[in-house]
Amino acid sequence: MRRNSVYATFVIAGALLGERPVDYGVHKVWENNNIGKRYEDISVLGLTELNQ
Repeated sequence: MRRNSVYATFVIAGALLGERPVDYGVHKVWENNNIGKRYEDISVLGLTELNQ
């Protein structure tokens, strides 16, 4: 990469394209670690029947 604009474009595009998979992975890890502890998991509220 010879020009600064090419480098900056590569970094910005990489950040924008890499954000989705990282966000998805962190979200799945968070959900798996908090099964049964979330608001949606409270059976008294009747929300668990809607999610299934």
